[in-house]
Amino acid sequence: MCLGSKPTAPLVWPTTPEPLSVPKQDMTDRHPLRHAEALLLVAIGGLVGANARYLLSLALPGLGGTFLANVTGSALLGFVLYEATGTGLLAAETRLVVATGFLSSYTTYSTFALETIQATPLLGLTNVLASYALGFGAVYVGGYAAGLLEER
Repeated sequence: MCLGSKPTAPLVWPTTPEPLSVPKQDMTDRHPLRHAEALLLVAIGGLVGANARYLLSLALPGLGGTFLANVTGSALLGFVLYEATGTGLLAAETRLVVATGFLSSYTTYSTFALETIQATPLLGLTNVLASYALGFGAVYVGGYAAGLLEER
């Protein structure tokens, strides 16, 4: 499929998305090991996400690195959310590691806010507008990419 062509299935966002968590257990399966597994998966994802964010900040310090982390994180979250509701090819545990673990450590609203306040007014305003516009656009692109999986 070419980049410019549209997938046959339109990008439709669910009205109530599935939670990005470990699969729901019935009332008889409340073993503490299930919760420990989820915590471990989130911790592993968080460890990898935090280190990826740190390495990105070394390669691209300041506003640029924060901007890139937040936009790419938005695209990945859009992919994971749409994939979960559209195709369901990824396991719930994978979505938990990626969305809750990795992305919560990789993306950073607090650094975005601090660096925006520390910037000149014009650069700060530009950063806010570009971050939100491209962040929302990146979620759509991620969802579009996940929609392409449905065609296979």
